[in-house]
Amino acid sequence: MTASAALRSGKGHRDENFPVASLLIERRHRPIILAFYNFVRVADDIADHSSLGPDDKLARLDRLEASLLGKQRDEPEGTALCEALRERGLSPQHAQDLLRAFRQDVVKLRYDDWSDLIGYCTYSAMPVGRFVLDVHGEAKSTWPASDALCAALQIINHLQDCAADYRNLNRVYLPLDALADHGVGVEALGEARASPALLACLHDLAGRTAVLLDQSRTLPEIVADTRLAMEISAIETLAGRLVALLRIRDPLAERVHLTKPAALVTGAAGAAARLLRVLFRRASHFYRSLAQEY
Repeated sequence: MTASAALRSGKGHRDENFPVASLLIERRHRPIILAFYNFVRVADDIADHSSLGPDDKLARLDRLEASLLGKQRDEPEGTALCEALRERGLSPQHAQDLLRAFRQDVVKLRYDDWSDLIGYCTYSAMPVGRFVLDVHGEAKSTWPASDALCAALQIINHLQDCAADYRNLNRVYLPLDALADHGVGVEALGEARASPALLACLHDLAGRTAVLLDQSRTLPEIVADTRLAMEISAIETLAGRLVALLRIRDPLAERVHLTKPAALVTGAAGAAARLLRVLFRRASHFYRSLAQEY
């Protein structure tokens, strides 16, 4: 069996909807975050590979986990992350949780309801935010807001890619009860454009995703690392823009992604707004302290 890196789709961290280890993150944290990303990317590409059978996919994911845990060294991404985690004294649990989600992708093609979907996000998305927070030494009290943000980002991707997931993988993340409530079946995702019923369902799900984003708004305020807070604000701003598009557009027929220049400007605006808030707070504290002295 060849190393699974040979099966990679070619997608890299610069091709994602949201920043991954951007220059906002301190230099000392970027290598381990990128090692984590590369591990997750190859696992995702295995689970989504069009020519691999389920048994082969599961065997490769098992082999990735063995490399992650240092039991073998034939998957470079697993070995690299294993060594990076050991150097930083961090647990492999978040990466293992993600592997659980990828194994689920191989065998589970439908989700009954919103709770079922959020249960999937518990393993497919939330560990990413928790890992980055752990790398920065942030308190676990930041996890609930991070979980809400990561779930929102995951569902944004599901809504953007709902047609491709159905056509290419026969995988539907849209809750079946939401589709049924609008009188539409999964086969509608194979059409060139969404029917009015499917479009109403997609817009409703985008609205529910906006609620998750609202639940994450405290996150930049409660993380201690200013640069991480700026990156989170950039991500939240990008997510808000994408949700706004998904609430009015048809992802089967219209663009619901931002161009790279638009994403850069949008993310930079979010990061700059966070920096201004930090500077204003510090200036206010300084002048209050000065006034107390006199």
